[in-house]
Amino acid sequence: MKHLHVIVIAIFVVVTSCTLEKTDYEAELNIETTEYIEFETVTTIISNDYTIDIEALNGTLYKGYNEIHLKITSTETNENLEGADVTFLPIFTDANGNKSSCPHEYNLRYDAAEGYYLGYSVFTSESNSTVNWSLYIDFEDDTQAYAVNQLITVEEQTNLNLNMTAFTGNDDEQYFIALVAPQSPSVAQNDLVTGIYKYNKPENTAGTFPDLSQYSYSIVDGYTLLIDPRMPEPSMGNHSSPNNEDLTQQSNGLYQGVVNYTMTGNWTLNFIFQDENGQTIKGTEVSTEFTPGIEGAKGELYIDILF
Repeated sequence: MKHLHVIVIAIFVVVTSCTLEKTDYEAELNIETTEYIEFETVTTIISNDYTIDIEALNGTLYKGYNEIHLKITSTETNENLEGADVTFLPIFTDANGNKSSCPHEYNLRYDAAEGYYLGYSVFTSESNSTVNWSLYIDFEDDTQAYAVNQLITVEEQTNLNLNMTAFTGNDDEQYFIALVAPQSPSVAQNDLVTGIYKYNKPENTAGTFPDLSQYSYSIVDGYTLLIDPRMPEPSMGNHSSPNNEDLTQQSNGLYQGVVNYTMTGNWTLNFIFQDENGQTIKGTEVSTEFTPGIEGAKGELYIDILF
């Protein structure tokens, strides 16, 4: 009887400890994720006879995926420049003066209904006192060419639901995966949207700066992103969830699938990235073993999120 009493106490302590740990974990995650839906001006460039307004969600450029709206207005007539050829090139300068870029849409598309030029940029790092980002924008009006550049600030992305990763694949190519949606997930099945991009290695040495051949990126077409979401906190045992759907490319170039979040908290999105032939470019499977009390293992390719 005494031994039975000791066993009951031991079980009670274990259960209570797990409950307390989970309760503390829930309290720690009592945060709100702000979802931005309004595009606001990031910066305005006045050059020659034109005003160029660059807009992004929340009026801020963040590390990761950014949809870009660009408006060009004549300072003389106050009319928008419509249907012009507009190019957009982000340039990163490191502490040693070396220059690089990031995935971006170079030839912006004109949206006649909204009156702006549309594109995106996936900034791969934040600005700080030793490194910076600049935008190089070229356009034509009445066969006259214009070229402007502007220093910009890229902020840290505090919403981990919009996190990103960069990696070298088994094919020795450089890839980028950036989360696009949802900004604010629900405890439910969520449409998961990502952009997947590739750096196009230059074939020639650099010419006159900025030489586009050195800063070329493209959308990855026709690949598949297998998904295995896990909760890596020790108290969660690295458990997964049912009813997830792998990500495939949509008509807009982005990749979409379904991720089922069964509770709020820390989640790891483990990926296996495969080409059109089903060959793995990056990523490894994660063990299905339930591991309570141990931090969950992650695959070779993953993105951490939190909501």
